[in-house]
Amino acid sequence: MFFIPSSFAELFLTAAPVFSQPSFQNFLVLLSGWILCTRRRTITHVIQAVWPQASRKHFSVYYRFFSRAQWSLDALGRVLFHLCLPLIPTSSVLAIVDDTLCKKSGPHLFGAAMHHDASASTYGRFTSTARRVSLAFGHRFVILSIWVPLPWALHRGVALPVLFRLYRSPRRTPVTHYRKATQLAGDLVKLLGSWLPTDRTLTIVGDCEYACKTLVRALPEQFHFVGPVLRRAALYDFPRPRRGQRRGAPRLCGRRLASLAQWAGNSRRRWKNTTVTIYGRRVSLKIKHRVCLWFRVAYRRPVRVVLVRDPKGVYEDQAFFSTDLSLTPEQIIETFARRWAQEVTHRDAKQHLGLEDPQNGWWRRPPIQQRRKNHRRIPGPQPHATRGARAVTRTAPLALISYSFVCLWYFQYGQWKQDVQRIRIQSPWYRHKTAPSFEDMLLAARRAFCTQAFFRQPWPKKPLRFIRRALQFAGIPA
Repeated sequence: MFFIPSSFAELFLTAAPVFSQPSFQNFLVLLSGWILCTRRRTITHVIQAVWPQASRKHFSVYYRFFSRAQWSLDALGRVLFHLCLPLIPTSSVLAIVDDTLCKKSGPHLFGAAMHHDASASTYGRFTSTARRVSLAFGHRFVILSIWVPLPWALHRGVALPVLFRLYRSPRRTPVTHYRKATQLAGDLVKLLGSWLPTDRTLTIVGDCEYACKTLVRALPEQFHFVGPVLRRAALYDFPRPRRGQRRGAPRLCGRRLASLAQWAGNSRRRWKNTTVTIYGRRVSLKIKHRVCLWFRVAYRRPVRVVLVRDPKGVYEDQAFFSTDLSLTPEQIIETFARRWAQEVTHRDAKQHLGLEDPQNGWWRRPPIQQRRKNHRRIPGPQPHATRGARAVTRTAPLALISYSFVCLWYFQYGQWKQDVQRIRIQSPWYRHKTAPSFEDMLLAARRAFCTQAFFRQPWPKKPLRFIRRALQFAGIPA
């Protein structure tokens, strides 16, 4: 087997019970190749990154690892979840649910369809441009991540993906197999809750799409949800106790409260000035809060609604809610702000780990069935039954799994002070850098692999001294 650093081997061995022995060896090759690969993350390039060692098996073995090997992606997610638990100092575990679009091309790609592209769409809220909604062709994955605080800044954190589901368009899915994105998110939350130790509590954070009755109503009492409140939300007061003997069932909710806009403009309820820590800095805000019922979403479960206003008037008023009444308004705002770590994870995985690069799951029509030149072409995806289903649902999540492994390794073995100091020396204009980014973590992981492989070779003593000095100058511990 190739030279895996002992620090990485300790992490990788925790996933050994998920695979058979041959599959585990293939998993080590692919995961190491994914970290070391610097080109487009196709399976071919990933194998070539560790080719002297990967050549001991036929290259088709690594393709069959995704399409035919018997291993569970959820079981691997459970391993990652238990690796994250020791890094969370509090008893409350914060899970972030969101989805991302991996843009693809090709008519015979399983599970691909047209989806809303949030990165290319505008809503005209803070700009002078009109609203523009963009669509893109590709795979849409629903992802559940664990928020882990950074060892060098506990008020900041990173979202480590652990569970994944592929959302399929209703136009390309049988009615009996179709599930909404919110239903898939509910399945992931239920699965994660079954792994949670008894001495831990779970808080789910989601955006407007997942702050719905499909997900919130299904949560057990010991699980909580934090998310935004829609402007048109109908909030109600608690039902008053009945007097005397009246016929009919008791009321489920009381009178309807004022809308968010009316509540914000009500001068009788004054705004409260407060300061919160969100997105890495201290921010002054004005808030109002109340405990009420959001019957449509949370049913009869009471929620605390917090209305937020920017004192400078740059941003419009926003509202957030939490089913955990023990949280203060400031804690609700700070908890929801941590959802942005999931967006950072999606960006880093696409830019540095090639989340959108793999093209497996693609099916070519046999030559006998090729269309004639004069035959009318059918637009849209045309996958052949379920060919490529396993490969599609496993390959892209491996990029996110490698993201989690790199972060977990760096939190335990990384030397972040030395990395930041070296970058500031090499880039004197980068004076405001005080913490490493994921790109720095990935480079440190590659240095660990390269150092382990390099110094296992029998070098002469004199050249070895110069090599050590050159590597130390480049920031590689030797």
